[in-house]
Amino acid sequence: MHAARAESAQDSVLGLSAGPVALAWLTQFLVGTDLFVVAPLLPRIAASFGVSTAASGLLVTAFSIAYVVASPFAGWLSDRRDRATVLVVALVLFSAANAGTALAPGFGLLLVARVVAGVAAAGTGPTVYALVSTRARPGARAQVLAVVGSGLLTALWVGAPAGSLLGRYVGWRSAFVILAAGTFLLALPHAFVWRARPVPAAAAAPDAPRGAGRPGTGVAVSAVAVTALWAFSVYSLYTFLAVALHADGRATAVTWLLVVYGIGAVVGGQVGGRFADRCDAVRVTRPALALTAVLEAVVALVFPVTWALACALGLFALAAYAFFPAQQRHLVDLFPERATAMLSWNNSALFVGLSLAGAVGGQIVHALDYPALLYAGAAVAVPACLVARGRPRRARERP
Repeated sequence: MHAARAESAQDSVLGLSAGPVALAWLTQFLVGTDLFVVAPLLPRIAASFGVSTAASGLLVTAFSIAYVVASPFAGWLSDRRDRATVLVVALVLFSAANAGTALAPGFGLLLVARVVAGVAAAGTGPTVYALVSTRARPGARAQVLAVVGSGLLTALWVGAPAGSLLGRYVGWRSAFVILAAGTFLLALPHAFVWRARPVPAAAAAPDAPRGAGRPGTGVAVSAVAVTALWAFSVYSLYTFLAVALHADGRATAVTWLLVVYGIGAVVGGQVGGRFADRCDAVRVTRPALALTAVLEAVVALVFPVTWALACALGLFALAAYAFFPAQQRHLVDLFPERATAMLSWNNSALFVGLSLAGAVGGQIVHALDYPALLYAGAAVAVPACLVARGRPRRARERP
């Protein structure tokens, strides 16, 4: 009886009980693990098929390009069809793609499987975010998004290393077999959970008047452009951190520094979500971007000193990842009828920034050094802070 009362109280606050939120979190964790586990497994995959490590990197590129291209279409489809159905189909396809990855007899078919995985992933993440955000109470929307998004961040520092260890001792194919089985099993509860829970009326049309005054395409483009700039700033630091530490003779510090970074990211997401629910989301995104720029420069300054680097990394991750749930809430509030489409474009922008960070960052590190890349990332966060803005005035006025 007490448990029932506790769940009812939780429902009244969030609009969702723990079950759907936990299911959404686990989905993001498994999809995120698939995304992040490929990079550490590349040397083993290359050895299996007799290709160079550089050629095996096409697996990451193919996944990312497929995701960026398919994500807007998946969001458009999800907003016009039943979101739960789109999610279930995407999870089944994702499971099949991972099974194909594990069983691929040649590198060409492996590449095709990763393209299919990227297309399927484009239909999972934004749809999950849209399902939980439109069913959460307006006053708790960013908090729920932060909790679900922490599944992806946990995959960054738990799922990917675990998959890497599994690949070392059992073989890289086993990691994808487990991912295929896990995502397939998740498809069944998703088919029922979201149909059983109607969208709260307050969540279906949050704080925006009907009719005139809705933000247009220009606002949408500038909003997701902020995410691309943020992603470049954040992932230019993260992508080359381990490489820089290895080159500096501090390979033994990589694991625990990444754990510090991951914990800071999870905490930052929760803090950003809570504050975004208590005030206008842009009051979180702008300070978060400003702090990201400052703290990335601080990381560059203290990089030679390991203990100072650990402190700076934790603070940087906390500030940087406070941005993302607030940005997601901002987009859902601006475009409630196109929530999945906007979250899809937002995720595409994230992948664009991430890909540019890898391509441009590698050149900067090679030509100059890692701290120089961090200063460049900090500089990119500044225009992101300037571009970030709230709803147009007319859209903020109540009817």
